[in-house]
Amino acid sequence: MSYETINPSLATGFATARREATAKSSTPPAVHSRPNSAPRWRRLLGAIVARYGLVLAFLAFWQVASTVGWVNAAVFPPLDVILSALWDGIAGGALLDDIAISLQRSGIAFAAAVAVGIPLGLFMGQVRLVEQALDPVLQLFRQTSALALYPVFILLLGLGETSKVFVIFWATLFPILLSTIGGVKEVDRKLIEMARTYGAGSLAVFRRVVLPASVPAIFVGLRLSATTALLLLIAAEMIGANKGIGFQVMNAQYNFQIPLMFASILLLALLGLAANALLVLIQRNLCRWSAPSV
Repeated sequence: MSYETINPSLATGFATARREATAKSSTPPAVHSRPNSAPRWRRLLGAIVARYGLVLAFLAFWQVASTVGWVNAAVFPPLDVILSALWDGIAGGALLDDIAISLQRSGIAFAAAVAVGIPLGLFMGQVRLVEQALDPVLQLFRQTSALALYPVFILLLGLGETSKVFVIFWATLFPILLSTIGGVKEVDRKLIEMARTYGAGSLAVFRRVVLPASVPAIFVGLRLSATTALLLLIAAEMIGANKGIGFQVMNAQYNFQIPLMFASILLLALLGLAANALLVLIQRNLCRWSAPSV
């Protein structure tokens, strides 16, 4: 026997309570109109401090130390003076020609290194006999500094543009070449065997397995070579050049234009960061399965 047959009033009360409970449970929770943006800003600020905190602290210390007089402002000028010299050089056009000629030299050398290093690395990584024959020669040349060979390049190619481009090419070739060889050799052999089991030929295995798996390692070499190209650019333009950012660094130092010297160095650093960011962006678009570290 149920409560409904004993006391109809109890049945009515239970039904009313049940309907109220169901209505409360189905009602969506109240949404606050005030956006909760403070934690998001705190997370963003924490990420910036964690990644760039030391750099910002160093720059702040430089500015304060030079302004207060802890260091000689004639040798280490304040950052605002350096940025002002950089802006004046770019806005006035004095540095634009230097940027153009420096990018031309390093760009030609880098493109030549890519055109030679990647195909040769892919070939050597797949053909073991060729790698064994060429590896001792490559290791010998790789251990020889490009700056040590620069006088030899000048004797052979003259003091013009060819020797400057070739010394940058020589230094940027080996990171690309060795990274490509390493990327090919580190391809999982089970993937190659599986592709061959399904009837893929040598060209199909190379195009669909070896080459995509080697791309992340190739981009590591490209990023190293881009940095090396800018480093060798300075040395190449310090000898027998009358244009370029490296020449501007030496010329400003000779004339004791210290803010302009630091401005040119800062400009080289910014160009290096831009080149690295561009390569990382290309790698992320080509290799969506890998997450390159910036």
